[in-house]
Amino acid sequence: MKISKEQVLHIARLARLRLEDGEQERFQEDLNSILDYMDLLNEVHTDNVRVAVHTLDINNAMRNDGVVASQDRVLALKNAPETKNGNIVVPKILD
Repeated sequence: MKISKEQVLHIARLARLRLEDGEQERFQEDLNSILDYMDLLNEVHTDNVRVAVHTLDINNAMRNDGVVASQDRVLALKNAPETKNGNIVVPKILD
């Protein structure tokens, strides 16, 4: 499948790209080489290839949940520029 100049211009318009005259030919060549490579990949027989979701055989590699002590409130508020009643004061953004 080859891409025409009109198709390159259409793709550029969809992508909101402004192409110069020399760029149109370069993009046409690039897109055609990508499509040629995809045609080459389509020739590979993958009937007996197992689907791989991950490259490694890892199943739910998550850490265990556990109760841990949180940061002390006084220490957490120590770096805040302004506090009030144990909370950080931030600028009002809504009327």
